[in-house]
Amino acid sequence: MRTAKKLTDKVSWVGKVDWELQTFHGHEYSVRKGSSYNSYLIRDEKVVLIDTVWLPYDQEFVENLRSEIDLNEIDYIIIQHAEIDHSGALRELMREIPGTPIYCTKNGEKVIKGHFHEDWNIVTVKTGDTLDIGESQLVFVEAPMLHWPDTMFTYMTGENILFSNDAFGQHYATESLYNDTADQCDLFAEALKYYANILTPFSALVKKKINEVLAMDLPVNLICTSHGVLWRDNPAQIIQKYLEWADAYQENQITIVYDTMWNSTRLMAEAIAVGIQQEDPEVTVKLLNAAKVDKNDIVTEIFKSKAILAGSSTVNNRYLSAMGGLLEMVKGLKFKQKKAAAFGSYGWSGEAVKLLTEDLTTAGFEIVNEGHRAIWVPDEDALKACQEFGRSFVQSL
Repeated sequence: MRTAKKLTDKVSWVGKVDWELQTFHGHEYSVRKGSSYNSYLIRDEKVVLIDTVWLPYDQEFVENLRSEIDLNEIDYIIIQHAEIDHSGALRELMREIPGTPIYCTKNGEKVIKGHFHEDWNIVTVKTGDTLDIGESQLVFVEAPMLHWPDTMFTYMTGENILFSNDAFGQHYATESLYNDTADQCDLFAEALKYYANILTPFSALVKKKINEVLAMDLPVNLICTSHGVLWRDNPAQIIQKYLEWADAYQENQITIVYDTMWNSTRLMAEAIAVGIQQEDPEVTVKLLNAAKVDKNDIVTEIFKSKAILAGSSTVNNRYLSAMGGLLEMVKGLKFKQKKAAAFGSYGWSGEAVKLLTEDLTTAGFEIVNEGHRAIWVPDEDALKACQEFGRSFVQSL
């Protein structure tokens, strides 16, 4: 079955659209709009394959590629990032063309050997190295930690295409490929979620690398990502978004994240939200139950927020496990310039607020107060105190 889609006279998309994908990175990332594993075939005087697809589709990928071209005509394979969703079909392909040179970074060589344990013909490249393929030239740009140490970009002269790997991508399935054919609300929501959950820890490197590439003054007509849409309509727009998102991004939003046993902490959260809105009617307030709302969606809302409130009832001298799992994720994401405080209900000992505050501090939040506790089920006076806590929280910002 032929699945290639022609992008230019020289370049075709030969990837896989995965409409059924529901989780990614194991079960760490939720997927609601499907995704794609974008692979590209360049036919100049030399034939080049850029990246492959995820492992479950390895045989399908090779057979589809075979229907497009004699595999023995492929002169070079470029693996921009060796994570298995990009390199998964490599072993199946190399069974067919075992001597074909594989171009990657020095770190990419380590990862490929660590994954496949094969003695393939690997050629390592660094920023500024080029590969002449005929009328066009491929220029390699290392992009470590966007989002693995081995990641690189490939720029194709003449066609003015930036093959950007994971940068500028999103988990979004589309058969029509391009950004201007996608639902714009869905597209940018997925792009923001992708950045918040995957690239946030590396924001300083994102800014540095984008500015480095911009300084090269390369004309870019098309950004070919590894997941989701290809940016052909004003491709600079996603570059500018990344620069915004990488710069300690925040909107006028406060997110209240909590878990609750018998609804006492929920009642507190709702009362705190009332107080916040009373103090600042312009601020967006979102309440999210960590035990019920998807963790990646919560992370995305935290990413958008200037401040958060974390709440939990106390159980076994700790806070509830859904909040524990979420805060472990948040610690790794290393959010910048965000403020926080804790709250929660208790019956006997009430350690949750103190422990939440400690973990918020470890996660890099600026703590604005010692938090707020309410014993047992909050009565009218206790709820009024929660409202006042919400108002004072806003004032502290």
